[in-house]
Amino acid sequence: MKLIKLTAISAAVLASSAALAAEPVIVVDGNEAVVYEAEPVAVAYQAQPGYAYDADAGVVGNTLGGTKGFFKQVVNPASVSAEIGTLGYGANIGWSLNEKTELQAGWAGGDVSDFSSHVNVNDIRYNIDDADFSNPYLGVQLRPMANWFTMGAGIIVPDNDIEVSAEGKNNIFKVGDVDYTAADVGTLKGTIEHRNKLAPYATIGFRPNITNNFGLFGEIGAAYMGKTDATVRADGDSTDKVGYIDSTGAVDKANSTVTRGDVAASAQNELEDKNYLEWMPIVKVGATYRF
Repeated sequence: MKLIKLTAISAAVLASSAALAAEPVIVVDGNEAVVYEAEPVAVAYQAQPGYAYDADAGVVGNTLGGTKGFFKQVVNPASVSAEIGTLGYGANIGWSLNEKTELQAGWAGGDVSDFSSHVNVNDIRYNIDDADFSNPYLGVQLRPMANWFTMGAGIIVPDNDIEVSAEGKNNIFKVGDVDYTAADVGTLKGTIEHRNKLAPYATIGFRPNITNNFGLFGEIGAAYMGKTDATVRADGDSTDKVGYIDSTGAVDKANSTVTRGDVAASAQNELEDKNYLEWMPIVKVGATYRF
């Protein structure tokens, strides 16, 4: 009976307070005093995980995301590239929007007369003496299958000046279905400019990575430059009469009312109607460094 009482009293004391549980407990039963050393009650607490902000969580490296990410990546682009092609020599900077999409801003230009040496209009060959190109562009480069295959599209702001000089066939200029001798006409020179101030373009290409940072690329496509404005002038006095070649093959200058200026004006109209490089071919290769 005494054992049962002691057990019940001890259990009540231990459950009453965790703080008192560590202190000795004295139980008095009649004339006997018994000291019990209470065992401390262990209480386990499970710490709740705290929330920690990760600035890079879910963000693909070198991409434009959010205001903070946008300004950070504008100053720290994903790639820089150097290129050479039909638009000239140039470079571009790329910013990754996601794993498959990159925004590009670049420029291509310089003297590209080596890429196209002449243009033929009827029986007149216009040699390209100088071609001063300036083609800033803004575009998007896509990797639709997330591999080396790419598709590009964008806008070019063309400012291309092309200087030409005419060369007759067998020393004969055929202008407006009339043959004139090169000796009478003299030298015809002119310029060609495209009318479009904005030229849309599209390309396809490849961009394999050689190392983690370096890669190569090649692209082909076209830009719509639009119709052309041309100027053609004749050296010497534009009012001088020019003899035409009649049906017998003889040069008739006495009955001619055509001047050098008239021949130059007719040649100018034909050169404009040619719409030289209305669709500008885009062929370029280059190298890329990725950060």
